[in-house]
Amino acid sequence: MELNGGQALIKSLEMEGVEVMFGLPGGAILPVYDPIIDSPIRHVLVRHEQGAGHMAEGYAHVTGRPGVAMVTSGPGATNIVTPLADAYMDSVPLVVITGQVGTASIGTDAFQEADITGITQSVTKHNFLVTEAADLPRVVREAFHIATTGRPGPVLIDVPKDIVDPTNPRSAMKWYWPSDADVAAGLPGYNPVTIGDPAQIRKAAELILEARKPVLYVGGGVLKARAADALRELAELTDIHVVTTLMARGAFPDDHRLCLGMPGMHGNYTAIMSMQESDLLIALGSRFDDRVTGKVPAFAPDAKIIHVDIDPAELGKVRRPDVGIVGDCRLVIEELVSALRSLLDGGGRSFADRSAWKSRLSGWQEKYPLAYEPPVDGDLLKPQMVLEHLRDSVPEDTILCSGVGQHQMWASQYWRFRHPYTWVNSGGLGTMGFAVPAAIGAKVGRPDRMVWAVDGDGCFQMTAQELVTASAERVPIKVAILNNAYLGMVRQWQEMFYEERYSEVYLSPDLPDYVKWAEAMGCVAFRVESPEEIQPTIDKANEIDDRPVVVDFRTDAAEKVFPMVAAGRSNSEVQVPPFQRDGQS
Repeated sequence: MELNGGQALIKSLEMEGVEVMFGLPGGAILPVYDPIIDSPIRHVLVRHEQGAGHMAEGYAHVTGRPGVAMVTSGPGATNIVTPLADAYMDSVPLVVITGQVGTASIGTDAFQEADITGITQSVTKHNFLVTEAADLPRVVREAFHIATTGRPGPVLIDVPKDIVDPTNPRSAMKWYWPSDADVAAGLPGYNPVTIGDPAQIRKAAELILEARKPVLYVGGGVLKARAADALRELAELTDIHVVTTLMARGAFPDDHRLCLGMPGMHGNYTAIMSMQESDLLIALGSRFDDRVTGKVPAFAPDAKIIHVDIDPAELGKVRRPDVGIVGDCRLVIEELVSALRSLLDGGGRSFADRSAWKSRLSGWQEKYPLAYEPPVDGDLLKPQMVLEHLRDSVPEDTILCSGVGQHQMWASQYWRFRHPYTWVNSGGLGTMGFAVPAAIGAKVGRPDRMVWAVDGDGCFQMTAQELVTASAERVPIKVAILNNAYLGMVRQWQEMFYEERYSEVYLSPDLPDYVKWAEAMGCVAFRVESPEEIQPTIDKANEIDDRPVVVDFRTDAAEKVFPMVAAGRSNSEVQVPPFQRDGQS
């Protein structure tokens, strides 16, 4: 079958099972947009290329399938660099296709030329510059294979215009679909290790049996490995408490008796201190991020480390493990469970006495729960109160997306995650503006689920134009803006560490008018200014399912996120809210 390069590229995406892609056409990629008309692939037309990337991320987060985005050359390509970097940091599988000037023009500073493979080399798992139309099917197969195996991540395919242009002879090719052997031959050095070393797994099991103060330190890799069920089996077998990092929220149910919640800079007191005073950290798909460890030399000083990760580069990168296991988290956890059962049943072994440790954890939970001071008459809304109302008003499998800042931390703290793949946020890169487009991608991927985005007013202003996309494409997401008229997290730091010198953080509560702006973009919009309006307005928003909804919640700018570990400080110096500080130990 004879095809041109553009047709071959779209057919290759179809062969990979792509059902939806997000993008924005332009000159260099235009020949690839023509065959989309005849393709079953749904194309979502975005209003900015950054939105295409974040939508693809949201789609990948909730479905487990790679998100696909396609944009043109030059500024189109550079506009999607931020989502690529975001996906790289958070191990999100993406395949991004960029247009490029014709092969003869590459390197001449041609109109809308950018060396996007060079620009993205450090923020992609791999990238390709395709120079022959005949290579397109193979490159597409390799790109999807790389993006979805081993440690997931983004892959970029840069496509010069002449090899996809049906009017150019260089675009003509004979269609074929490469075999698995062809892919393996094309990637001779790419062989991710998935099966953990049995001897190391046995050592890990021995350490778990001996530990008196163990903690399961669960990172986003557990979700990427589809290992939530295996994790629960391990936790219940060993009776070990679990902390779930920002990227792992939902990997273990928040209402489980062994769940301690989120650790780190704004984690809860018990989760932070359990890691700090542990004698064994069982790190599963986590990378000892600085937001979790605080001051690294002072982090969990008495703990031995078991570290399981699909990426061998993570082992010893921050903290040297006593037992390091390279492998797929789900497979390693399953083998660890088998090893423990063998030792318990066949070897007559038992777990060390942990009664004192459990008592200590229970004491911390009782003394330092997540809490805030309720509003008094005339106060602006408490953001935590808004989240509690929202949390209690939606189905428990609702997908929650967030931007980055105070609202992100409150969302992670006060939501109750009972299911995996219901929390979508930007962790490693901390990308403001992530929430709205990611929520659109999540809703496209899971149209059967309710999807709420919790955003700050600063974040919302960065990518709110994608609500036009949501309206035009009939994607009925719901957005809660926690509008405190400030860049809230920056304000908090300036108040706490810069003597209340508020430099360039004020945004104004009324400029823009979020209700009018949302309505202009085809949304239903509400404003909430008093506590008694919160619940009725959320109820109204939940009843609307034929268009996007935006709710402008006027929240208190003075409210801070606690607990907090200041940057560069030990986790032992965690600060709880002022009203809990008497007797803090």
